[in-house]
Amino acid sequence: MDPLMIAFDSTQQALRAEMLLEYAEVEIDIRPTPKEITAGCALSIEFPQEALDEVKRIIDEEKVEIRGLFKRSSGGYERID
Repeated sequence: MDPLMIAFDSTQQALRAEMLLEYAEVEIDIRPTPKEITAGCALSIEFPQEALDEVKRIIDEEKVEIRGLFKRSSGGYERID
């Protein structure tokens, strides 16, 4: 199963999400934002699909501002939220 990705409009929100997700023990990787995803921040967070509900809960509860959630598709990435 391909990992999912969160893209951000600001580095501050990316770093905040990284801290919150690591604290919740969600397995994440910081990656450069793929060129197919237009975002204001060069950092994105990759995470396993099975963590999607937990990631959404944390983003909602902590009011983290994101550009969107994405999954890989044949044409690059598609938005899933």
